[in-house]
Amino acid sequence: MGFVCTTRTHVGHKRKLNEDSLLALTDEQIWAVADGMGGHDAGEVASAMVVDALDHLPPATSFLNRIGKAVGALEIVNSSLIELARSNGTDRTIGTTVVGLMTEAEEYCCFWVGDSRAYRISGGAISQISRDHSLVQDLVDAGMLEAERAEQHPNANVLTRAVGAALPLKVDTVTGRIEPSDIFVLASDGLTRIVREDEILAAITTLPMDKAADKLLDLTLARGAPDNVTFVIVKAD
Repeated sequence: MGFVCTTRTHVGHKRKLNEDSLLALTDEQIWAVADGMGGHDAGEVASAMVVDALDHLPPATSFLNRIGKAVGALEIVNSSLIELARSNGTDRTIGTTVVGLMTEAEEYCCFWVGDSRAYRISGGAISQISRDHSLVQDLVDAGMLEAERAEQHPNANVLTRAVGAALPLKVDTVTGRIEPSDIFVLASDGLTRIVREDEILAAITTLPMDKAADKLLDLTLARGAPDNVTFVIVKAD
């Protein structure tokens, strides 16, 4: 099964620095988005370290082994970022979210840490296949907050997990079978907090891929783009 891909990243209207990084290795069938945190000389370093680690995975003997190597690479980056923060003599976290997609034959694996998201569009419907590692998601899961109110919650940016935040790192994964014409969207919260799922679905299912990507970015910018926005669209071809 082959794939086509398009990507977009933008600093947005309020930030001076783009701390997001992305990976799009379509021939190697691995894609990722990382959303750094920690400010200048920190967040962009963290996200770049994650993407670089995923860009240089050693050869694998099987798809399961390949997934394990990706998780292991993130664990190494996690330890390195914690050590970097300590060596700088600061209490701040030098960290990043990450959401990634790997495919082989007709299988996929999505892996993630933090609140960057993965969506799958299949059969004309969109579903979020990652689960946010965030305080508001925990409140939603506990029945203490309605999902529709999560984005407006005062603690909406509080993460419960990030690469570089704590030891040990726990990376969540989900696997499944790819159907013909399935589309995956990996995105930082700069997109997902501004553009609704149904709008993502409408753009991607009614427009050519590049025009859909332009539409999603234009929507984000038109609505103020308070954060960096980065996303990767991958289609089974």
